[in-house]
Formats: sequence, structure tokens, C-alpha cells
Amino acid sequence: MTDHQQRIHPVVDVEAPAPSTPLVPHGSATSEKGSPIQQRPLQRTIPVRPPPPPPRKRSCCCKCICWTVSLIVVLLIILGATIGILYLVFRPQLPKYSIDSLRISDLRLNFDMTLYAKFDVKITANNPNKKIGIYYEKGGRLSVWYTNSKLCEGSLPKFYQGHQNITKLDVVLTGQTQSGSTLMSALQEQQQTGQIPLDLKVHAPVAVKLGKLKMRKVKILGECKLVVDSLSANNIISIKASNCKFRLKL
Repeated sequence: MTDHQQRIHPVVDVEAPAPSTPLVPHGSATSEKGSPIQQRPLQRTIPVRPPPPPPRKRSCCCKCICWTVSLIVVLLIILGATIGILYLVFRPQLPKYSIDSLRISDLRLNFDMTLYAKFDVKITANNPNKKIGIYYEKGGRLSVWYTNSKLCEGSLPKFYQGHQNITKLDVVLTGQTQSGSTLMSALQEQQQTGQIPLDLKVHAPVAVKLGKLKMRKVKILGECKLVVDSLSANNIISIKASNCKFRLKL
């Protein structure tokens, strides 16, 4: 062995082919065995917005309702204005009535135990209106009641009452009432007190005349609470108290 040891260097074969390395495309991955896994290219998804809904169209029914409501409101306004103008021009007032006298022509028990009554009533009708006339139409009724029993009834005459006119009416009332004996006993007992309550009820269909215009029919309903001293036949009855109230019914 010499002083200088010979060093052995590996010999590199320049001409030997380099180890083949599988080519992996950029952006791909390899499996555990080293084989490349093909990846699909990334696709960008763009959201598509649905088209906006078409504007709602009002149906014909909705339009008809709106027009009808508007027309009714306008008509009510016109009607209210007309009534207000007529009231300011004519200043309407209810007619006034009073009972002047009450006379009993007949009051007796029949053989069938019904009570027959015949009253003569004188009434004053006063129309205080300056520009309004009143037509009293056919069908007016006047009746006399004791408690809940109708004693007699008669018809009001048909006539026209002019402006600021006072008319005297003479109305004959007749009637028959069931359970006459019981009713007669109650009347005789009440007569001993000298105060007999009677109700006189009025039902009069009338038509109002404004200038030359005759309006539709309305009803005058009234009630007079009377207190008389006696129910003796063929005598004029003294009316001790009278309270009358009237109203108009369309």
C-alpha cells in the first residue's frame, strides 16, 4: 500500500438516459400510486335572475265598484245639499192639532156582550207654514182608546190645506169591543173618580206641496192623551187635560 491511497469515484454515464418522470399537468393532482388525476377545469356559474312579474292590472269588477261608490258619494252630497237648500228656503214645520170637544152619542152594552161606542170629535188642524201646502189623502184614521182597548174609530176627510191655514174637522167615531161587560165596569168605576184617561190616536197619510211641486206621500202619526170628567151619553165631555205629540214618518 502506497502513501497515497487511490480514491474511487463513481463513473457517470453521460449517454445514459435520465429517469423518466411522469409529466403532471399544472393544476392536476397525483394519486397514491403516482398516477395523475385529471381535474375538470373550474366553471364560473352566473346566477340568472327571474324576470320581474308583470304589473297587476285592475279587474273590471274592481273598477266598477270604485265607480259605483264614487257615484253614490256624489249623489249623497247632491241630495244633502238639495235638502239643505229646500230647508233654508221653505222652513218646514209640522202641522199642529188640538182637540176642541168630545161628545159621546152612544155608549151601551149589546145583547152579545160587546160594548158599542159612538163619539163625535171636533179637531182643529193648523198649518203654520208660509210656503208649504198639505194634501190630506184618503185613508186617514182617528181612534179612541181606553188602556189597551179600542173603543171606536173613524175616517179623516180628504182635503187640501193651504199656507197658514186653520181647518176645523168634525169626525164621527164608532166601534164595538169584545168583553164589553168587563170594559164597561172598568169605565164606570173610573168615572166615579171624575178622571177618565183616554188616548186619541191619529194616522194621516199626507203629501206636501212645495210651491207648485207635489212631493211623495208621508205619514203623520200622533197621539193625544186626554183626561175627561165623564162618559155620559148625549153630554158634552169636559176635557181636563190634553197632551198631544205628532211625528212625521217617511
